[in-house]
Amino acid sequence: MTEAAKPTNFLQQILQADLDSGKHVKIVTRFPPEPNGYLHIGHAKSICLNFGLAEALGGECNLRFDDTNPAKEEQQYIDAIKEDVRWLGYSWAGDVRYASSYFDTLFEWACQLIKQGDAYVCDLSSDEARAYRGTLKEPGKNSPYRERTAEENLALFEQMKNGDFDEGACVLRAKIDMSSGNINMRDPILYRIRKQSHHQTGDKWCIYPNYDFAHGQEDAIEGVTHSICTLEFADHRPLYEWLLEHLPVPSKPKQYEFGRLNLNYSVTSKRKLKQLVDEGYVDGWTDPRMPTIAGYRRRGYTPAALRKFCEMIGVTKSDGVVDVAMLEHAIRDDLDKNSPRAMCVLKPLKVILTNYPDDKTELLEAPGHPNHDDLPARQLPFGREVYIDQDDFREEANKKYKRLVLGKRVRLRSAYIIEADKAIKNDQGEIIAVEARIIEGTVGKNPEDGIKAKGVIQWVAAHDCAKFEVRLYDRLFTDAAPDSGDKNFLDSINPHSLTTVDCAVGEKGLLNAEVGTTYQFEREGYFCRDSQAPTLVFNRTIGLRDTWVDK
Repeated sequence: MTEAAKPTNFLQQILQADLDSGKHVKIVTRFPPEPNGYLHIGHAKSICLNFGLAEALGGECNLRFDDTNPAKEEQQYIDAIKEDVRWLGYSWAGDVRYASSYFDTLFEWACQLIKQGDAYVCDLSSDEARAYRGTLKEPGKNSPYRERTAEENLALFEQMKNGDFDEGACVLRAKIDMSSGNINMRDPILYRIRKQSHHQTGDKWCIYPNYDFAHGQEDAIEGVTHSICTLEFADHRPLYEWLLEHLPVPSKPKQYEFGRLNLNYSVTSKRKLKQLVDEGYVDGWTDPRMPTIAGYRRRGYTPAALRKFCEMIGVTKSDGVVDVAMLEHAIRDDLDKNSPRAMCVLKPLKVILTNYPDDKTELLEAPGHPNHDDLPARQLPFGREVYIDQDDFREEANKKYKRLVLGKRVRLRSAYIIEADKAIKNDQGEIIAVEARIIEGTVGKNPEDGIKAKGVIQWVAAHDCAKFEVRLYDRLFTDAAPDSGDKNFLDSINPHSLTTVDCAVGEKGLLNAEVGTTYQFEREGYFCRDSQAPTLVFNRTIGLRDTWVDK
């Protein structure tokens, strides 16, 4: 066994054992999203698991769209999902696959079940079917249509296929056991009538297979060896196996389940995420506050950070809630090690350096990253006027304040030490500028008079800088469990999840920032150039520290 293939979780142990025993000569997994929305952080775990297992064991992973419900599926979701998988760093085996590519075979197999006496057309209404189904404590009752002959069922199923019945008039059901303790085995629905055009097959079909019927058969057609699902599918496994046993499938995949990823301060229900989008609480599926992979990407999260996070939380046999602080730690750690540095001032306050010549400018130098010599040094224009942050100046302050104070000194990062002389105010008494002096010969050195600076602050040259908008993103919800119990998750939307700063200034080099590049704005946090804004906009990925610890 290679170093990379050493089992790291119970699923990898199972797959490795199947290889070692000769049960399988190659592992084939699949990632089967329904294209009815954008993928969220929970899907990232499934992607990393399915593709990662295949990668570690020298196998293959298929990307298959389970597009069996055309009413909710769109091409934009297919395109977005493919982009997400690629962005996370994975490649699928062969061409992208679709459940819809197998509709002809699935229809033939449904007919096979009817001929065997294992399926029938049922005319019960949805309310009647619910009443016949029984409860967790009481068995169900057989449908009055359960004993139709195979010939009658085949004729009715053909009429369903031809569009002779209205939606909801009838369904095709498996004939299993209405007294089963597993409700999924109580004659589950296999096909419904949906007179809906399909994004792949057009108007060819007006009946569509249910996911439970399509799932296992698709796996079998593709030669999937291990069908890895989240725990909510555990109760569906008996049906998965029943169908494989009753159909002439070319292979017999095995289903295994793992605990899904639930993240606090988040919702991962596609229905609720779509509601946030449709009702305008966020700016689309890619809004950087959304827990979608596309949202994280736009916010400045990296594939390495998401993969590391999925590795950190592990693979378990039970569901649980993961603290979002773990995800934030993963991205902070990755960006701290790899993101280039830059200076940015969010609330500019002009400082006029009265002893610096008005007609003089110079270029100073700062490292691209304190620990990466391969990143080029930054060139910092310097002149008579610079911007500092409003919070970095006070007329008076106690000894704990380590920034610019009248009569005191502070170092401009990678530049001169300056001393503040005067605060300039407007008619309302608001400080609009500061007069200060540079201390000569202090670039990279302490002053010769021995009076040291109290601290170090960021700055930007007023005469040669980048001006842009900054969007300060925070958690979308104030409640750690926004949709638990009978809560309305909309009630806990954080009103401060987005703050826009339209007057930020930064180093001139930021004008050339590539879309998607994330920087550490020194002392402010990590910021990424927005991929969708028509002008220069930086989104805050994450702060330098966790500000939610004491909330």
